Amino acid sequence: MMGQVRHILGLSGGKDSTALAILLHKEIPEMEYFFCDTGKELQETYDYLDRLKARLGIKITYLESERGFDHWLDVYGGVLPSPKMRWCTVQMKIKPLEKWVGDDEAISYVGIRADENRDGYISTKPNIKPVFPFKERGLVKEDILRLLDESGIGLPDYYRWRSRSGCFFCFFQRKYEWVMLAEEHPDLFAEAVRYEQEHSDGRTYTWTQGETLLELLERKDEIITDHKRMLTIEQKRADLKFLAQALDTVLDSQDENVPCFACHL
Repeated sequence: MMGQVRHILGLSGGKDSTALAILLHKEIPEMEYFFCDTGKELQETYDYLDRLKARLGIKITYLESERGFDHWLDVYGGVLPSPKMRWCTVQMKIKPLEKWVGDDEAISYVGIRADENRDGYISTKPNIKPVFPFKERGLVKEDILRLLDESGIGLPDYYRWRSRSGCFFCFFQRKYEWVMLAEEHPDLFAEAVRYEQEHSDGRTYTWTQGETLLELLERKDEIITDHKRMLTIEQKRADLKFLAQALDTVLDSQDENVPCFACHL
């Protein structure tokens, strides 16, 4: 493909990148779709990607790091990734993408909406140029949800309790999402707890600031009650066509951290 400009679209298993694929798959038939697979994804994410492939008739290339999460955890001295140290995104998302593109000129289509005041970080390599079709066309969250609804693809199943894609132990999860991970996937929650606990040098690392997952789980009833109360208030306050908008708003109000765009679009 040397000499040609490649058109690439990264899928995260989330609503925005999926809607972007729906929008562009007929406009840009040569589009190459990819998913950076950490090996620590929810099964619902893989199921959603399968649904997208079947509905649009597209191929998705699954990119993997040469070494798994546990290897990189050792390299970083057992320090769990965090908003201030996002080594997982660099090692397991950005580097596999850059290796796949190589030195080819590529246009990377990024699903950041017109109602989001932020830019997407995909790569610092000059041969990979990001473009933002939703921003260019003035498309906002309601438009994205409409695209998903009208296509028949809809939202991923995890959207019943989680509004961001990414690894099952992603540190960008809100407290309600951690509680619901324990409810929906107790085995994965237990694995996340194990990552907190197993440090031979006695150091303590936690996925959420200020408390361990087991401490958080002790407040399960309080967290669920508060979430339901805020969700009811938001649904009454806003005239929302899609209930998913209320979930987004409530969960976004619980933290100010901007997630990794390669994982959560």
